[in-house]
Amino acid sequence: MNEQILIALMQEKAYRPMLFDELCEALSLSEDTDRFAFKEQLLRLEQDGRVVRTRTARFALAKKMDLLIGLLQVKSRGFGFVSDEDEPSKEWYISAGDMGGAMDGDRVMVRKKRASGGSREEGEIIRVLKRARTTVVGTLKTYTGYGFVAPDDKHLSMAIFVAGEHLYHAVDGQKVVVEITAYPDTTMQSATGVIKEVLGFPNDPGVDILAIVRKFGIPERFPLEVLEAAERIERVIDEREIAKRKDLRDEVIVTIDGKDAKDLDDAVSVKVLDNGHVLLGVHIADVSYYVTENSLLDQEAYRRATSVYLVDRVIPMLPPRLSNGICSLNPQEDRLTLTCEMEFSPSLEMVRHDLYPSVIRTTERMTYQDVNTLLLDHDEVLQARYAPLLTMFTAMRDLAMRLRERRMDRGAVDFHMAETKIQVDEEGHPIGLVQRTRNIAEMIIEEFMLAANETVAEHFFWMEAPFLYRIHEAPSVEKMMALNEFVHHFGYHVKAATHVHPKALQNLLESVRGKREETVISYVTLRSLKQARYSAENLGHFGLSAKYYTHFTSPIRRYPDLIVHRILRELMIDVRMDENRRQNWLARLPEIATHTSERERNATDAERETDLIKKIEFMQDKVGQTFDGMISGVTGFGFFVQLDNSVEGLVHVSYLHDDYYHYHETLHALIGERFKRTYRIGDRVRVTVAAAKKEQLSIDFSMVEKLEEDDDLLVASLTAQPARKGRSSATSSGKGAGKGVKRFGKKKLLDHRPPKGKKPGSTGGTRELPSRSSVRNKKQTKLYLDTPTAPTSPAQKERDKKILREIQDLYGVSVKDKAKPKKKPKE
Repeated sequence: MNEQILIALMQEKAYRPMLFDELCEALSLSEDTDRFAFKEQLLRLEQDGRVVRTRTARFALAKKMDLLIGLLQVKSRGFGFVSDEDEPSKEWYISAGDMGGAMDGDRVMVRKKRASGGSREEGEIIRVLKRARTTVVGTLKTYTGYGFVAPDDKHLSMAIFVAGEHLYHAVDGQKVVVEITAYPDTTMQSATGVIKEVLGFPNDPGVDILAIVRKFGIPERFPLEVLEAAERIERVIDEREIAKRKDLRDEVIVTIDGKDAKDLDDAVSVKVLDNGHVLLGVHIADVSYYVTENSLLDQEAYRRATSVYLVDRVIPMLPPRLSNGICSLNPQEDRLTLTCEMEFSPSLEMVRHDLYPSVIRTTERMTYQDVNTLLLDHDEVLQARYAPLLTMFTAMRDLAMRLRERRMDRGAVDFHMAETKIQVDEEGHPIGLVQRTRNIAEMIIEEFMLAANETVAEHFFWMEAPFLYRIHEAPSVEKMMALNEFVHHFGYHVKAATHVHPKALQNLLESVRGKREETVISYVTLRSLKQARYSAENLGHFGLSAKYYTHFTSPIRRYPDLIVHRILRELMIDVRMDENRRQNWLARLPEIATHTSERERNATDAERETDLIKKIEFMQDKVGQTFDGMISGVTGFGFFVQLDNSVEGLVHVSYLHDDYYHYHETLHALIGERFKRTYRIGDRVRVTVAAAKKEQLSIDFSMVEKLEEDDDLLVASLTAQPARKGRSSATSSGKGAGKGVKRFGKKKLLDHRPPKGKKPGSTGGTRELPSRSSVRNKKQTKLYLDTPTAPTSPAQKERDKKILREIQDLYGVSVKDKAKPKKKPKE
């Protein structure tokens, strides 16, 4: 039975929910074997959530029943959200009481409950289709005869019950891995489990990272049979295989990597040809030769999908015998590779390219630091050592910088965000935070890899072959409008935010380069973009402004690259992809794309959390010390500060003792009631470390002082007059011209801080605004402001109305202007 026929039937307007026998009759299924197969198919569709069985045993599409399917994201306070799989922009709110036993990450079915008053619907979970986790990492709390495991993941709000006989000698306070044996439901609020592994006490060396590895389900050890399969691979290359390949062993080819790297999967060569053209060779380890389809090594590589790079360890996708040995392009050793060769004219036009299997023997194993020193510092010792390579490195730099310039010209978005390397000792304790930016050597490799990836992607696109692309979709209009509103407060603008081109974002980032708000605007811009992912469909890469893009250059550590190599081999080397094989690839690639994208995000989250936990540990012995930093985010409960060493923490509003502060959503700022001191993103502040808690994954700061008081956001008053061109704004009475007015974005707002010599609370001639607490206590139901004179011109009236709205937003009450026109005195 064709699934599409059934779905088409159920999508018809005239369709009503049918019984199984009625469906069989409608589909002309009379044979017992056909009916049995159809019943199995219906069951699978029901388990997948696409088809729903009603209480009267009738079948219909979930969409037709006003249901949606999606992944549940639970917040730390117990409620959650589910985004529709078919319409990701459609999100339903799920209250804590409507979870239906679902846990964070579960794939669920949601029924509409009622409208929540906004654009988001409110729903309740009626079925869990697929559980996201079978094990949980947490801290054990024991009682007489039983225990509870409090999950490390704050999205899991309920502790897991463990009966005494299933504690397996774990003791109170230890980090453990608990296997869930019974999930919560509408009658049982807590899951039940058994302890499968004791990791140790939280402060034991290595336990923190090991807990994260278990939490994210990263397989640390390889199965014995996989290791044995790796051992059976011969280190020496068969001469018959070499004879099938282009022999590049006499060519000057180098690897350029970090000094600690062991899995060297890319090598490069550059040669200036007699015709003035430049020949770029990108040579990638031919992992597909050793890891064959459906082998034990292939199955394990697919399960892992990526290598994971944590603070103090690397968890590889392939066994070390392959990743660090047989496949790694180690110096002066014969290695099998796939080569992408690109010839560029003097005008940087690619006049030809070629993809072929090769064998290489790298000349040198270079590090980023050494190449950077050779090209920029002209170190005499290194220049003498690598004298035969200097000409090639210079040619590499020139080509890479021209490729980069061309990429920027077409609109590629480049984030110049410094990375932080966490230095740890032998026991894994952090001993230093070192910020680093990309150097010229890293840019060379980056540009060459990008060029190869684009070339391979375009080659297979025009072949109309089944393929795995790396895509990055354009950001949503809502995200770009929000970004535009955000940067507007800094005086910037995103051109054509509703149909944004990557060039517009590049221009924004260039305009903030070197300014104090660069880090914050770069971060917010990055968060406004969609995540890159793998896809069987070519949708282009927005961030790179590339029509065609794939991942071809890292098959040792990324499974999608291995798939690309495998397809390349079938089409161009073995030439054996018939129509059946083509259809097989078309069916499998979407699933491979989804799985590898999910595993990549999982690895990224694990890497970020290990960085965070080591930064917290680094700050634990610095409680009480003072640091300078920049406000990186503002919320209703406080603001986040990123220190100059990249550590980020929270200043809670309870630590702001000088005033009562309220969050102004439009201005992304906290504003004090009395003195109107403002804290907004980008402000420089000095803070003291109040606490650093690994258990809560949090760092708390207390305020010392704001370092740039002259940049305060100042609340408007109706006493402000429109600024004249070339002159400062003044009060309507003409007093104080040019004083007390500050710029925020494109608005000029009047300073309400007490003038010098005045006590706090004195307004110096300007009426003091009532506190928000008095409004909340209903001591005042409306907010009235006086102006010395009534507005006379339409433009001034419109300006005053706008300022009234700003203040109304700030205080949350209606605002009236009590000013009356002064009568002309009688003569």
